[in-house]
Amino acid sequence: MNLKSSFYTVTFLTILCLFVSCKQEHVSKPEGLIISEGFKNPLGFYDATPTFSWQLPVATTIKSQKAYQIVVASSEALLPNNADLWDSNKQESIQSTFIQYAGKALNSRQKVYWQVKYWNQDNVASEWSAINSFELGLLNNSDWQAEWIGLPTKEEGVIGSQENIIHRPQYLRKGFELTKNVASARLYITAKGVFDVAINGQDVSDDVMPPGYTSYKKRIETITYNVSNLINSGKNTIGVEVAAGWHSGRLGWMKSYWSDTESPKIICQLELTMEDGSKEIIVSDALWKGTTNGPIRLSEIYDGETYDANLEMPAWTTNTFDDKNWKPVNAFDISNDIKLEPKRHTTVKSKITLETKEVVEKDGAAIFDLQQNMVGVPLLKVPMKKGETLKIRFAEMLSPDGTFYTDNYRSAQSTDYYTASEDGVVEWMPKFTFHGFRYVELSGFDASKTPSKDWVTGLVQYSDFEENGTFTSSHEKLNQLQSNIVWGLRGNFFDIPTDCPQRDERMGWTGDAQVFGPTAMFNANVYKFWASWLQSVRESQYDNGGIPWVVPDVLYNNKVSAGWGDVCTIIPWKIYYRTGDKRILEENYETMKGWVAYHQAKSKKFISSMGGFADWLQPLPANGDNKGDTSHSLIGTAFFAHSAKLTAQTAQALGKTEDYNTYNQLYKNVANAFAEKFFDEKGKIKDVAETQTSYLLALAFDLLPEAKQANAKQYLLEKINEADNHLRTGFLGTPLLSEVLDETGEIDLMYKLLFNETYPSWFYSINQGATTIWERWNSYSKEEGFNPMNMNSLNHYAYGAIGEWMYERIAGIAPLEPGYKKISIAPQPNAPLNAASASYETPYGKVTSSWKIENNTFQLETTIPPNTTAVISIPANTSEALLLNGETFKDNEHIKLTKTTANSFEFLAQPGTYMLVSKF
Repeated sequence: MNLKSSFYTVTFLTILCLFVSCKQEHVSKPEGLIISEGFKNPLGFYDATPTFSWQLPVATTIKSQKAYQIVVASSEALLPNNADLWDSNKQESIQSTFIQYAGKALNSRQKVYWQVKYWNQDNVASEWSAINSFELGLLNNSDWQAEWIGLPTKEEGVIGSQENIIHRPQYLRKGFELTKNVASARLYITAKGVFDVAINGQDVSDDVMPPGYTSYKKRIETITYNVSNLINSGKNTIGVEVAAGWHSGRLGWMKSYWSDTESPKIICQLELTMEDGSKEIIVSDALWKGTTNGPIRLSEIYDGETYDANLEMPAWTTNTFDDKNWKPVNAFDISNDIKLEPKRHTTVKSKITLETKEVVEKDGAAIFDLQQNMVGVPLLKVPMKKGETLKIRFAEMLSPDGTFYTDNYRSAQSTDYYTASEDGVVEWMPKFTFHGFRYVELSGFDASKTPSKDWVTGLVQYSDFEENGTFTSSHEKLNQLQSNIVWGLRGNFFDIPTDCPQRDERMGWTGDAQVFGPTAMFNANVYKFWASWLQSVRESQYDNGGIPWVVPDVLYNNKVSAGWGDVCTIIPWKIYYRTGDKRILEENYETMKGWVAYHQAKSKKFISSMGGFADWLQPLPANGDNKGDTSHSLIGTAFFAHSAKLTAQTAQALGKTEDYNTYNQLYKNVANAFAEKFFDEKGKIKDVAETQTSYLLALAFDLLPEAKQANAKQYLLEKINEADNHLRTGFLGTPLLSEVLDETGEIDLMYKLLFNETYPSWFYSINQGATTIWERWNSYSKEEGFNPMNMNSLNHYAYGAIGEWMYERIAGIAPLEPGYKKISIAPQPNAPLNAASASYETPYGKVTSSWKIENNTFQLETTIPPNTTAVISIPANTSEALLLNGETFKDNEHIKLTKTTANSFEFLAQPGTYMLVSKF
């Protein structure tokens, strides 16, 4: 080779290298970094062995991941090249979610920094991601030097509305002095009760009723606050208000307590790092002082809050306050039988504000209509006269004569009181209670003033999660149904999944949770919420494997119910299939096995004798019973089989082959017994009541041999036809109705049921003015008024389970593999709809599906996120032309036609956005 040739060769190679280098530099960095169940840069994190997840950016050059590298360090400065905690090195893997940490052991208080990069489908490395972090909380009881402190409020002898003990809210404080400047400060705190904390006169957070509600006899959650900017060199004061909350107040419709001998308490530990590197610690101990003679006189979850402004203590959390008349607190050691663990999901916050839409004066009172049933508290700005008491009442609906309907609140007083200390406009909101309401009634205000809308603003409070999906359509009432589902979720995700938010209950009913869980995950980012509550389920499981009716368990009756206790198998599996995270299965596997063993113990020859709530609140029951007409034994046996099958699937996913074989055989044995016991040779129900739900359970849970299935489907259709094409299903049957009709090809019938306007149907309540999902299909009607039963919640999410079908089949977004690694886009258009669309934030990024029918054409626009694939199916007259992005369809590297029938096209699609148009 001559010199000139060598020069050109070197120059070419240099340019090529520069081109490749340039190409590598422009592979965009990962986005959406989270740890474990969806935490972003958390403080006071609960898990020293987290998982890491990220998303690939949306770009035409990025389709999938070929490899990744994670680096983890104790200092931001060590990243990315000197990671001292863990370097995964380059891992050939398409997995970008839930990668298990495998580095050095992490400890309480430790702050950890991490980054990730990936190699795309062409094996080109991306830029490093932004640096994210997490800081661990106090992971062990031994980390606490503080003591539980409080005043003996039980001894005050205050008796409540149901002859229950009332614990007056306590005000606890301590002053301390620092001689050095503070570099950082962490406040670790929790309560046997609920608390609010301030330092030097400033609120530490905007959390609502922390720490939340857990199985207090097993676990109390702690919270970590960064208070570095609140601490001064010199004198400081910390003040904590503590009220009974769930821990020490009555719960349920009876006198029920977590502890009827213990007054509320707090424990806190303020850990300070000074600028010179030295450490100081301020703890709750016997040196604190307290009083119950503060402005909040009473505060209960069910009955409301009473506030007397004459007893306000200005600046009581500052250094200038004189507490010489306050009492010394009692102090108690930490016991190891109750675990103190960092909170594993987000606290409740005030998330939305609702303005009053209408004001009506009636009988000396003013009624404020927010026109949306909500959960939270009112923010009041009301003119008052000194010494007068404002009475604040709440209702979900008004009676026909315009008066408050509160029969459905039962023994919950749900009334707040505010006594004014001076003339003028009072601005106030309750702190340690919450209400379910649409209407607020005020009396006792300055009668010389005309009530105006700005007197009452609704503060909507729920656990601090964000929307995860959207759904809309061309039908106004279907959109209202979606709105009602979302508002039911907001109203009943108040730290735990409750059945209702307004009456003397508000408990974690397991049956309601298991039917609504999948829909909840479409609408909101609630993985961490469910994971936390499932820990309480595990802690509440009885020694014999039974799962209580409610979790946390406050009934203590050792009673269980089929379809309710099965939440411990159904929800973990549903979460796994929507997230792809096997840790939810690992955490709950032993609980699942224990529950299946309980099922087996309550069965003879695989036929269940378990009682329970059956198909709760089935409409128009022949026997007049809230439990409906479907056989309890049939229901119990069906759920026995279903839970055995889910446990088998879990064992298989976890690589437990022997267990899989055991539980899969158990499922088959129970299914065979079920088919023989309850169905004749023609596939018809025998010896027990023939109901829609009985057939739905058999078909949805795959409990019949093939020879009986086809006939059973026909008998189901006959039962629906007998009901004039209306549902006759309660809590257990309703979520299965859309699933079974969809799988049997009865899409027309399912649309008919969904769009029915008459009782019983989803639109019936909307026609009566519902803005949330109701407990009963007929909780109220304009013609007949309120259902005479006082168990009549107007905010009860169970029947909102239809939302899962709306996302998966109307809009057409569903997982084909766990975690949406492979996605189905298969909308099912039908009259009266001519358009629908949905979006959903999968673990890999946002997927969308939007379709419309116009001029005999079907148009679908869909976006598939990076690092996934999708099977797209659209209805079509396949003898006509098909358009892709405005041009005649041709297979390409991004999307290929894989199947054609007389009335549909099916495609395999890579990440990207596609517009498909077919003749319809």
